[in-house]
Amino acid sequence: MLTTTTLEPALSVRQVLGLERVLAGEPEVVAGAGQLDRAVRWVHVAEAADVGVMLSGGEMVLTTGVLLAGDEEAQAEYIRSLHRAEASAVVLGLGRAFPAPPDVMRRAAERCGLPMVVLHRPFPFAELTEEVQSRLVRRKFAAVSLSEAVRTALTGLITSGAPLQSLLDEVASHSGCPVVVTNLAHRVLATSGERSSVDDVLRDWERISRQAGGSEGDGWIRAELGGRGERWGRIVLCGYRGDVATGRLLADRAAEALVLHRMLGGSVHTWEEQSAQSLLTDLVSGVVPARQLLPRARAAGLPVNRRTFVPLVVRHGDPAELDRVLRLLGLSGLVAELADDATAVLLSLARDQDAKALAAHFALRLRTETGGVRTVVAAAEALASWDDVPTGLREALHVAAAVADTPAGQELPVLVHLRDVRLRGLVRLLRDDPHVQAFAERELDGLLCGAVGESELLPVLRTYLATGRNKSRTAQLHHVSRPALYRRLEAIQTRLGLDLDDFEQAASVHIALLAHDAQQGR
Repeated sequence: MLTTTTLEPALSVRQVLGLERVLAGEPEVVAGAGQLDRAVRWVHVAEAADVGVMLSGGEMVLTTGVLLAGDEEAQAEYIRSLHRAEASAVVLGLGRAFPAPPDVMRRAAERCGLPMVVLHRPFPFAELTEEVQSRLVRRKFAAVSLSEAVRTALTGLITSGAPLQSLLDEVASHSGCPVVVTNLAHRVLATSGERSSVDDVLRDWERISRQAGGSEGDGWIRAELGGRGERWGRIVLCGYRGDVATGRLLADRAAEALVLHRMLGGSVHTWEEQSAQSLLTDLVSGVVPARQLLPRARAAGLPVNRRTFVPLVVRHGDPAELDRVLRLLGLSGLVAELADDATAVLLSLARDQDAKALAAHFALRLRTETGGVRTVVAAAEALASWDDVPTGLREALHVAAAVADTPAGQELPVLVHLRDVRLRGLVRLLRDDPHVQAFAERELDGLLCGAVGESELLPVLRTYLATGRNKSRTAQLHHVSRPALYRRLEAIQTRLGLDLDDFEQAASVHIALLAHDAQQGR
């Protein structure tokens, strides 16, 4: 199970020295200046020379040194004992015992790396202890409240069946910084936070995640994800601006929720599949410019520098099977199921590789592995620029849709391009053009608005044109006699005001019918 961090909200030595009451005592750091970010868990006033045995770690010790004056060995041992007890700092009030900072104590503190601060003006220690203790109590209460609020919110999302993204959005709203989920290879599976900040983090993700990612002092706070003795990922708060203890709390609460979400199987897709699906969906939609999605693609493990991209689409393809074939062939790419039962594959190939041959090899291997004689892979042309990938993916989707409309008897290559689907493919590409829509409505108006319209005459027209105006075949497919077919064809010509024996008129209405069917998703 996930091991959580015990919450101990604390102030740092630097923060304590910045308090207004402390500044009134004119504090001066005389040793250990590089350790001022140590946490102060408590403030302890002590004059005993053996105070170290009374400490449990994290205390800021306040003293006048009255029992140490004149004994340099006792002064050095006093500092060493504080170091052994893991005190956070020692504050010495200058006065009768020590009118100036004692060199022995200062040198010993510097050697131990223990922050040593002297107060040049008389200062009531009781005021400092009261100030710090009250702040610590308030911070701990606020942190506990935050802990419960985060836990309650995330639990509510999980029980309502919310997706992973909703959980991360909730964590990001509490942390105020980018939140990233990765696998153990540092591949980004999901993100949340302000888009520009997330992009800044992802721009050079692999390097900074391995370097800055290990330093909580820089606001990079991580929690491991795993269960049943196995780790499988981590969640990272990137650049968290609050205190480290609260950041650890947020990361731990988020990790608990993500582990539970994964164990309960909140989605039919793995997180890796959801990551690829989100990226490819955004590319296809064009809502986010491709250039802005480049950091996400790189962080997701897709090679993008000096590469050739080949967008592919398989109708009714199994993403897991496609991904397996990719790995069998040693090809880099992303696989994701998009809308309308279309699974997209974005190949990323080295510039010196034969993109056309490798794409064809993938398609052929897929057909072999799946045993699907009609398994056809739709493809866009190889692309040298990432900015062209959205257009290429949309083209591959159009080709896949046109392939679905192809009559069962028509032979198609295993890798189908736009040129292979000819007129049907062109109409698919142009189906959302208002001019094409208006053309289809105008050409077919007499059938679409008629009382019998789509139910009887339109299917007859569709079959008649698809069979190359073969009357015998059309009658056979519709199970009617030839005289009955002639009457229906006459009715179609009357309603549309055209002559189907005229090639140009027949071609015009055929194109209109293809456009109409494409617009209706037929």
